[in-house]
Amino acid sequence: MALFTKQEALDYHSMGRKGKIEVVPVKPCATQKHLSMAYSPGVAEACLEIAEDETKSYEYTARGNLVAVISNGTAVLGLGNIGAAAGKPVMEGKGVLFKVFADVDCYDINLDVTDPDKLIEIAKSMEPTFGGINLEDIKSPECFYIEETLKKEMNIPVFHDDQHGTAIVTAAGMMNAVEISGKKAQDLRVVVSGAGASAIACTNLYRNMGVKPENIAMFDSRGHINKSRTDLNKFKQQYATDIEYGSLAEAMVGADCFLGLSVKDMVSKDMVKSMSDNCPIIFACANPDPEITYNDAKEARPDCIMGTGRSDYPNQVNNVLGFPFIFRGALDCGATAITEEMKLAAAQALADLAKEEAPQSVCDAYGVDKLEFGRDYVIPKALDLRLIEYVSVAVAKAAMEAGIARKQLNLDEYRKELRQRIADSTKRVSSFVDSYDLGI
Repeated sequence: MALFTKQEALDYHSMGRKGKIEVVPVKPCATQKHLSMAYSPGVAEACLEIAEDETKSYEYTARGNLVAVISNGTAVLGLGNIGAAAGKPVMEGKGVLFKVFADVDCYDINLDVTDPDKLIEIAKSMEPTFGGINLEDIKSPECFYIEETLKKEMNIPVFHDDQHGTAIVTAAGMMNAVEISGKKAQDLRVVVSGAGASAIACTNLYRNMGVKPENIAMFDSRGHINKSRTDLNKFKQQYATDIEYGSLAEAMVGADCFLGLSVKDMVSKDMVKSMSDNCPIIFACANPDPEITYNDAKEARPDCIMGTGRSDYPNQVNNVLGFPFIFRGALDCGATAITEEMKLAAAQALADLAKEEAPQSVCDAYGVDKLEFGRDYVIPKALDLRLIEYVSVAVAKAAMEAGIARKQLNLDEYRKELRQRIADSTKRVSSFVDSYDLGI
């Protein structure tokens, strides 16, 4: 059942101040002295300090807590290539999630640009303004080239959430599912339906967890990706196998794990029944309707560990579990990049949190009596306020260990600071929202 009508959604975006975000000053500007320090002539003192040492821009400006959400609107949610203007509500929404969940400030940058080299040039030119770049809703395969190039040529974290967000969350679920089933990552046979940005990023991260490339069967819209095909780009070619499967159903026989990032109804009950013994793992993440519904999968295999992108069933694969806290940790330690080690650390932190007893407040938010680690709880809930402590600390720690952090944090103190920061931020946001009566 829909939680809202079309008109309610439109009213939400249009009533009161238009859109979902605004810029709010954080320093007083009520006296002549305030004004002279905020702008001329006092602002010159900060400018001159930064001119001598550019890293001081993190001290005297908002840069250290500011992320650019950059998109050209070529692959928006389940809407496809709708353009930069039509994609702007999504990018504003991303900014809301950054702020609410991790107190990270954002500007959404919606570019009417389809040439990847031009987009790269524009993004690079904005480095002095931002502490990090979150690429969003850019179509494949251009998104791979754009991210790879920006990571090489920029000295701030660059992260394409459509790729890595889903990868991190499903990897966390897989870590716990493997533990429950008693299996090992290196022994898993994985079937992937979809070969776009998210699917390839997920599979890359699974390989870093120990899954062997020869045990991966990936399918795109034309069928199984194998070495006899001549229509594969370089990103798909890495998953071309000597084995050739005639169908998804054939590959599913005996498979330990299914990852779906394609379209609804790709998987039948019989296909689920044919999977391996003992807790087959299913992450059916097609949006908004999964490759197989939770109920159908559980009916076919009651022992399966099942996750979807939906919030109304267990084990929701929700990117908000990752990106706000990954950037929080990266910004706070002054990381110059987001590495594979940082992504794996985020996944492990999520897996660890799912093993902890959920607070009653989280249970109440989801209308359940309790949440206990097991087949229907291998991924933590998005409204668990402990996420910022677990994930951000793990990411910062991984960055420091990799030698790419400008700051060395005391992790115990950092954890306390994060706890207080999210408490203060929650109060500010709640107070602000309460000042608007949207009738919702």
